[in-house]
Amino acid sequence: MKKATDIERAPAALYRKYRPATFGDVRGQEEVVSVLEAAVKSGKIAHAYLFAGGRGTGKTSMARILARALGTTEQDIYEMDAASNRGIDEIRELRDGVSTLPFSSKYKFYIIDEAHALTKDAWGALLKTLEEPPAHAIFVLATTELDRVPETIVSRCQTFSFKKPSHETLKKMVLDIAKKEGASLAPAGAELIALMGDGSFRDTQGILQKVLTISTDDKLTEEEVAKVVGAPKGELVNAFIQALAAKNIAGAVEVFHQAAAGGTEAKVFALLAVAKVRAVLLLRFAPKLKEELAGQFGSDDLELLQKLAKEGTALNASLLAELLTALIEMNRAPLPQIPMELALYRALG
Repeated sequence: MKKATDIERAPAALYRKYRPATFGDVRGQEEVVSVLEAAVKSGKIAHAYLFAGGRGTGKTSMARILARALGTTEQDIYEMDAASNRGIDEIRELRDGVSTLPFSSKYKFYIIDEAHALTKDAWGALLKTLEEPPAHAIFVLATTELDRVPETIVSRCQTFSFKKPSHETLKKMVLDIAKKEGASLAPAGAELIALMGDGSFRDTQGILQKVLTISTDDKLTEEEVAKVVGAPKGELVNAFIQALAAKNIAGAVEVFHQAAAGGTEAKVFALLAVAKVRAVLLLRFAPKLKEELAGQFGSDDLELLQKLAKEGTALNASLLAELLTALIEMNRAPLPQIPMELALYRALG
């Protein structure tokens, strides 16, 4: 069991440096913030909370914010990673510690990360503590897999669902952080970082940190971002989209394989292709969104997408659905290229 003070001494990665410190700093979790703030103000605090949601969505950060909002000092905040401390002995040690009074706060605050990893015996030991917790003890269990948490535990906690941050939330965050770090980030670069962050604050900040590391100046270009995330050159994705618009299966397959030969992951290529086909359909059916899309793509890309919106009728909803299916199925395919190839044969054959 680590105290929060031990963890804070780690090197200041961006996700630590810009971790929200107050409820007002939290992005994209308005519902959770409003309920917890109201609970703190009214003094109606539960003794056990369950924070569930995808990785990097801010669960442990929210737990720390709640602890500090209750006036808990660092000495009385304890964190445990259940992925590496999952047995009954660790929970018994925790249970023995719970019975002692806080050092200097009203509460002893326990944060158990990756709680779903606890063993059956460990859950049983923790259940006894949650059933009759000392008045000075508060628990926050954080999990990315709510279905693996026993119902007996869930029923004794207030459960909060953390949603993935929106694409726009991630994009604004990286632009803000880049500015604070003294760098200017091209909008198209911010778009790519947000896209590859895949709904995780932490992963998105990690990508930005890599870009800041490799950049030779304070101007972060789309090309530097692409190098970090392993994205193909924009010209390749555009050639792919143009082949789709012309119903040129051979050309589309050739470009896709050319990108793979150059080291691009199939999923990354598919993600970028989906984003551009979606943009074509938005420009065709919701042209008023042009200004919004201009912030996502460079001027040359936007010009091409506008042209395809008027002429490329093969770029339609059915094709987008096929590309999305391919993107989803790549994680479980024996060869990640196969779902994309099948999508092209079905859509254009």
